Amino acid sequence: MSDNPKHTNRLINETSPYLLQHAHNPVDWYPWGEEALALAKQQDKPILLSIGYAACHWCHVMEHESFENEQIAAVMNQHFVNIKVDREERPDLDEIYMNAVQLLTGQGGWPMTMFLTPELKPFYGGTYFPPDNRYGRPGFPRVLLGVAEAYRERPDAVAQQADQILTNLDRLSAMEGHGHQLTAEMLDRAYQDYRSRFDYHNGGFGEAPKFPPSMGLSLLLRHWHRTGNSNALETVEITLKKMAYGGMYDQLGGGFHRYSVDERWLVPHFEKMLYDNALLSVTYLEAYQATGKAFYRRIAAETLDYVLAEMYDAESGGFYSTQDADSEGVEGKFFVWDLDEVEKHLGTEKAKIFCEYYDVTEHGNFEHKNILHVQTPADLFARKLGMDVEELERILAEGRETLFAVREQRIKPGLDDKILTSWNGLMIRSMAMGYQILGDERYQEAAEKSARFVLSELSQDSGLLLRTHRAGKSHLNAYLEDYSYFVTGLINLYEATFEVEWLTEAERLNQIMIEQFWDEANGSFFFTSKNHETLIVRSKPGYDGATPSGVSMALHNLLRLDRFLNRPDFREKVETTLDVYYRQIEHSPSGSAQMLCELDFLLSTPKEIAIVGQRESGDTKAALGAIHSRFIPNKLVALASDGAAVSDFIPLFDGKTRVDGKTTIYVCENYTCQAPTTDVEELDKLLQ
Repeated sequence: MSDNPKHTNRLINETSPYLLQHAHNPVDWYPWGEEALALAKQQDKPILLSIGYAACHWCHVMEHESFENEQIAAVMNQHFVNIKVDREERPDLDEIYMNAVQLLTGQGGWPMTMFLTPELKPFYGGTYFPPDNRYGRPGFPRVLLGVAEAYRERPDAVAQQADQILTNLDRLSAMEGHGHQLTAEMLDRAYQDYRSRFDYHNGGFGEAPKFPPSMGLSLLLRHWHRTGNSNALETVEITLKKMAYGGMYDQLGGGFHRYSVDERWLVPHFEKMLYDNALLSVTYLEAYQATGKAFYRRIAAETLDYVLAEMYDAESGGFYSTQDADSEGVEGKFFVWDLDEVEKHLGTEKAKIFCEYYDVTEHGNFEHKNILHVQTPADLFARKLGMDVEELERILAEGRETLFAVREQRIKPGLDDKILTSWNGLMIRSMAMGYQILGDERYQEAAEKSARFVLSELSQDSGLLLRTHRAGKSHLNAYLEDYSYFVTGLINLYEATFEVEWLTEAERLNQIMIEQFWDEANGSFFFTSKNHETLIVRSKPGYDGATPSGVSMALHNLLRLDRFLNRPDFREKVETTLDVYYRQIEHSPSGSAQMLCELDFLLSTPKEIAIVGQRESGDTKAALGAIHSRFIPNKLVALASDGAAVSDFIPLFDGKTRVDGKTTIYVCENYTCQAPTTDVEELDKLLQ
């Protein structure tokens, strides 16, 4: 960008990196706000609403082709009030108008381009529009002029279309329960749905493009745990291995790219999202617990280490949002290799082994370049070469280290360094679990630091949360997912550290969430709070897509806080809410994976494990090691040096003391506790 740009618009005053990317477009962009909305009414102009995010490749393409084009910008400025929105800052607007796009076109995606009346009602829209007629899509100038003419010449038709779309949006949001019975058959049908779409050869479900099904895999692990069905575990393991061997996983730096454009997980969309890596690290940790296989442990650790290296502000404690797909204007350039380049840095002999293992060839596997991926596991590959597997792994590790150092000298992809409360909550959970299961204190420290950052920098004096922070500024009302994800992180942080303050904060924010978002009339939670600006609909989306719905994670918290704090009213809210989404679950189990995980918890007999002892004692650590080495998805763990001291807050400790002055563990189910034990071997039996 020139030091003296030709154009500057109102986005220059925003903090979102995505909005700032457009601040020097010739388009007269406005951020969403009163100024733009009032202008549309005053001038009776339709609103052109463009929604995207910083790591979105096609958002960059449309900006370069259309928004940087002065002729196209002139048409936009003449006929519309142009508003640019970062979907990660304003998921409320994204959710409403993405539903509208899908109603209009049958598909969605970003960039989203929606045309609204001054009353904010959508009447026409789509996603990416090229600058001229191509790809079977109309050119953007043609669309602009057609919409402007329709708004001017056929106002009645536009109003009728807008009212029809609004009616359909209202219908989507009008959800209430009908007294359905919640049974394990719902979980079994979900398993059958996943299994029917399973790709036995490549892992994953359905055809390309393939998104990482983290929540679905966690649900299948629960099915295996509940039923003993080995096919469910097989489905999980094949998928986890294929993803981690594929190009969708960064073989040098760790961490997962957004999704695979092919069915083999080879060619990724190269952006890396904080939420994907938070969710996938949890699934790999759970798979390690379930199987004991070191491979899953390694992938989980490398993913968390990637986040600490690239997506974490060690000074403040906040986790960043996304790493871009593009560098130097080219998608994936940072991540791909030439054969000559690898041979130069590794030497001929080692490069021969490395390149065969990671499929690096002269002709390449992606646009004449090479994406590193694994075709044959190391043990089988070593056998093929007739060499010792430890020697092979040493050569590969040295090669990865060398090429990683070379790659670090390249120009890195752009970083969206805004800090979102919701996604930080997900990563706090992952880091806390990483510490519990892997024992790396860096993960605990990062989780605690992030939690303190949110509580200090993303909290208002009233106690309400804010959505986003960047460049020293926090703003925008928090949404349901901000509360529910963050409370989840706090609960996990308590179970990792046993510092009561984290559970206290979880209870406080959970109560605010109920007060601000609960639908007293029909049950479940609204997406926006009581004090949010009025939009055309107030929706209650429960769909678990790329991220879990705010509703699903709210249920996650209510179920656990019910057990920790003895709050049966929380369990009642869970049952009411699951009834509201019963039809969604039946119709789309894969779009309800996290919600079904909560149903699994609800229908189970969770293990309530109370430990009375010193946190740092060897006996306590041995007990915690036994607990966290097992896959026990439906459990909660509490620890206190003196049970009586915290029993008023955590009733689980009522009447529980140490036996013979030793660390003592109580395992309870169905409000009944087994005899206390001080022996780890006995504990192991109680956990079975």
